[in-house]
Amino acid sequence: MKIALAGNPNSGKTTLFNAITGKIEHVGNWPGVTVAKKEGDVKKELNKSGNKIRIVDLPGAYSISPFTSEESITSSFVTNEKPDVIINVVDSTNLNRSLLFTLQLLELKIPLVLALNKSDLLDKKDITINTEKLAKELGCAIVEISSGKKQGLDKLISKASECAGLKNNTSFEYINENNQTKDNDKELERARFAYIEKLLDDIEVRKTASSKQTKQDTVDRIIAHSFWGIPIFAAVIYFVFSISQTYLGPFLADYFVGWIDAFYAYADGIIADNASPIIKTLLLDGIIGGFGAVVGFLPLIMVLFFLLALMEDCGYMARVAVVMDKYLKKVGLSGKSIIPMVIGTGCAIPGVMATRTIRDERQRRTTAMLTPFMPCGAKLPVIALFAGVFFKDAAWVGTLMYFVAIAIIIVGALIVQKITGSTGEKSYFIMELPEYRMPSIKRAAVSMFSRGKAFVVKAATIILICNAVVQVMQSFTWSFQVVEEGMEASSILASLAGPFAFILIPLGFGTWQLAAAAITGFIAKENVVGTLAVVYSISNFIDTEELALVSGAGSVASIMGLSSVAALSYLMFNLFTPPCFAAIGAMNAEMDSRKWLWGAIGFQFGMGYVLSYLVYQIGSIITTGRLGEAALQGLIIVMVIIGIIYTLIKSNEEREIKGIKEAL
Repeated sequence: MKIALAGNPNSGKTTLFNAITGKIEHVGNWPGVTVAKKEGDVKKELNKSGNKIRIVDLPGAYSISPFTSEESITSSFVTNEKPDVIINVVDSTNLNRSLLFTLQLLELKIPLVLALNKSDLLDKKDITINTEKLAKELGCAIVEISSGKKQGLDKLISKASECAGLKNNTSFEYINENNQTKDNDKELERARFAYIEKLLDDIEVRKTASSKQTKQDTVDRIIAHSFWGIPIFAAVIYFVFSISQTYLGPFLADYFVGWIDAFYAYADGIIADNASPIIKTLLLDGIIGGFGAVVGFLPLIMVLFFLLALMEDCGYMARVAVVMDKYLKKVGLSGKSIIPMVIGTGCAIPGVMATRTIRDERQRRTTAMLTPFMPCGAKLPVIALFAGVFFKDAAWVGTLMYFVAIAIIIVGALIVQKITGSTGEKSYFIMELPEYRMPSIKRAAVSMFSRGKAFVVKAATIILICNAVVQVMQSFTWSFQVVEEGMEASSILASLAGPFAFILIPLGFGTWQLAAAAITGFIAKENVVGTLAVVYSISNFIDTEELALVSGAGSVASIMGLSSVAALSYLMFNLFTPPCFAAIGAMNAEMDSRKWLWGAIGFQFGMGYVLSYLVYQIGSIITTGRLGEAALQGLIIVMVIIGIIYTLIKSNEEREIKGIKEAL
């Protein structure tokens, strides 16, 4: 039996899916979290029938008539695949918003069970619903549930099993036998709204006037204020990074690093006399050392994931979306663009996929291009490493990266708008703000372990293989002779990274080792840390005491040979150039245009290079009183990048002028 879960965004649909299947799908307080249908089997303890029950979690939709690509998925599934029964999840505290979609689903004549979610909040909000009368009016079964507290789930599945296969005889007086009104669809829509209004008057009683300002409204006047909302967001992010990168994270990492060091010493003792130097180097420095260098940052990252999950669960991140909406519209983006960017702070891939909720093609493609600039979980080890090695206070560095990303997105959006031209179509960002609530420690922990698991799996596969390959390439020449000590520049890795390193000299880090780490970062950004550990043969790369030292004072900093200005430049280059290959693949799928894809990759390279150049050269003037190395050569490259952008902008202006003349 196949059951479809359908409902409005933010109705608790995915939370219900997780509760009845035992899966751990991401849950958020905004539309666009579920970007494709997900499937799972009902847990045995909830399945009383004994038959296999398959649950399909469909993307949130406000209407069966598709407006976005998400709604197209939902509409196509329920109309073409004909599930045995639909569980329509509605927010019982906001029936006025939910019932339009319910009516449209009932009109399809597919068996339907109405799940009144968040029913535990009705008393708190002084709302009374006559469920018996509502069930009679709609002609379907109704079950009151609370997906968050896992209440009423067994009854819901039992009722859905009973209704499966039964004929749905639901009919409404405003629909004729052809499922249309006498005139057109617009009249049908008006008839639906009129029916809902009359129905709510009969079955719902609200003791609190909706026009009355609540405590949450008062808080939102400050938190979601168009001006004060930004410094508040800056303070919150700084606080989060202080805990994760300066205090609690390093404290937990001390114990974690001890285990890794112990394992390294144990492995060294086992293979010391039983393997060739090459094999020993490959296993210890390439695989164990490189893997440990990345995983050593896991405590810091998981603390950050946990705090971000708490921010999302309490309803704060939805307010960030509202605050940024005003500014994104001014640069030619949709208000919905902020949602993929917020999602992208966890991982760029689902962030890019979430752009499909944006209707305008140019805005969708632009958002997919800019979303990877947000620091994702894969970039956090790089931030943690460089903030700890080269800067005494790590918290402000991480905070700065988020706001630099926002600035780049705004500037980038303006540039893309100038190159492509404005569509002239106004965008509207309508999102129901979730209520502030006490965040769930359990949900945050589940989210933390889920993201942490993904991080470890990547470290154990892609990063492990990459570090091993890097070690082999560093150990041999092209004639497959072992590289002698002091002759590392003759290795395969050095010869491949060398040409790339040449163009990085004006950025302050023109060595083949740093270039190689940047290149492997395009496979997975965590590789930057692992590769640095391998190419510099730093066994204590992840020592948290070393990472906390003052600028240039630690052994790691001295081995890498970077000034604090060059280190900041290198950090920004790795964060703001193209993302990993997987994220580029997601960009390709969502943009559906090779021209846009290659344009996006070129733009990301150019933006990262220019930013890194400015940071290094201006920083060198401030700290040393003179320009950094190869400033003129770098300026030529920067001017070429700016020239290409200027040419594209002028070309678009000429096309627009030609179009106006032809129209006249």
